[in-house]
Amino acid sequence: MSSPEDTLSHAIKQGRSEQFDWLGETAPLDSIAATLTAMANSRGGTFVLGIIGPTGAIIGVRDADNAIDRVVQAALSIEPPLLIPLPRAVHLSDLNDRPVIAAQIPPGMPHVYAHSGRYLYRQGTENKVLKTRDLHRLIIERGEVSFETEVARDASPNDLDWDKIRAYSAGMGSSGTPEDLLLKRGCLIQHHDQLHPTNAGVLLFGKDPQRYVRSAEITAVRFAGEIMSDNFTRDDIVGALPDQIRRAETFLIDNLRKGVSLGRTMARAENFEYPLEAVRELIVNAVAHRDYSISGDGIRLFIFRNRMEVTSPGNLPGPVTLDNIREERFSRNPVIVQVLSDMGFIERLGYGVDRVIALMRSQHLRAPEFAETDGGFQVKLFNDIVESADAPAETPAVDKSTRFNGAYKGTAINPRQEAALIHLHDGNPRITNSDLQQLCPDVHPETIRRDLVDLVTKDILRKMGAKRGSYYVLNED
Repeated sequence: MSSPEDTLSHAIKQGRSEQFDWLGETAPLDSIAATLTAMANSRGGTFVLGIIGPTGAIIGVRDADNAIDRVVQAALSIEPPLLIPLPRAVHLSDLNDRPVIAAQIPPGMPHVYAHSGRYLYRQGTENKVLKTRDLHRLIIERGEVSFETEVARDASPNDLDWDKIRAYSAGMGSSGTPEDLLLKRGCLIQHHDQLHPTNAGVLLFGKDPQRYVRSAEITAVRFAGEIMSDNFTRDDIVGALPDQIRRAETFLIDNLRKGVSLGRTMARAENFEYPLEAVRELIVNAVAHRDYSISGDGIRLFIFRNRMEVTSPGNLPGPVTLDNIREERFSRNPVIVQVLSDMGFIERLGYGVDRVIALMRSQHLRAPEFAETDGGFQVKLFNDIVESADAPAETPAVDKSTRFNGAYKGTAINPRQEAALIHLHDGNPRITNSDLQQLCPDVHPETIRRDLVDLVTKDILRKMGAKRGSYYVLNED
């Protein structure tokens, strides 16, 4: 394991960056405070006193105690005072007795910081002033102001679905009026003796939420292969958040492939290519914790042949990082989380990360991958089986649906359509609505009819006969 000295020496050799910068011992306090402010408003980093020049000439400091006091003084001059771990003296191998002073600014600081009235952030190796839009977003991310509790612009109580609100109130067993419950939850606020819906109220109970909170939607797509292509099944899911979650779950059930496995007891079991509870958990978390102040981008649910990606706008909130995501807890949208918890969608105290990992492991699938993108947070699930020493021995899955892997001759098909094509390729010259209904007993007959019609539209099947005597055959043209 590298020592702190080695780590710091390596960082100095790499040069100044967004998360690493330095100044000489005699640098003005304002310069030190500006860099500390910018790092605190960005992703944190390391600041070193005792280095000068663009190439990083290591001079060190003559008086370590005084230099530490100057860094602390600069941090406390920031508004609000920047409380960081006490800077420390580090002796580097290429210096004699003159150390440098290293100060660590943790990521995800709890406030938005200003120096001399300016809100700064790091852009490359420079300290820049935050633009008004970016400052507003950072204030929301840090919890200084909550987008969800702001008044929804131009919305009135008439824009809420009061049938849904009354059903919610009844389910809660509330003794007061539905209005009282929404006021308590933060979905309504009272101003000048009038009730106004908040953004959370519109998102949760609005008749047309996207009119007031743009991009509050889910784009769900099943692609035929391992990359985005022109062959796909798509659903643009809008409406109130609880309805979005339900529609997304329906999309998953309709478009995730199913496999048949025989366990130790030789009992037959059908499994989705991913644990349904795990993917449902990811959808609920994305809906509950995304940054709704970001317009122009919604939640993306992309299913590929080998993986599934759930991407939500906004980076990890507050002190949550990729390193501590399993332990740290912070909610960007506590009102939305509370109401979804009331409705039974989400466990209020957690993100469900541990649950998703455990569910994937139970189906012998590799662990999820978590990543921060330029403007959001992404989770990837993979459907390849991994060997595990503690995994129970099972007969390998017999998964006929993987014969086509979500595509037939380059055209995207859903699991029910795969079942129909497998039926035809297994020696059956024709298939009827009733045949496919028997293969998919839990699916509504109208859905079965649409699936077969869609295969005709895609020139995969040909319809023969009329009305009750009709059937379908492979299109050999």
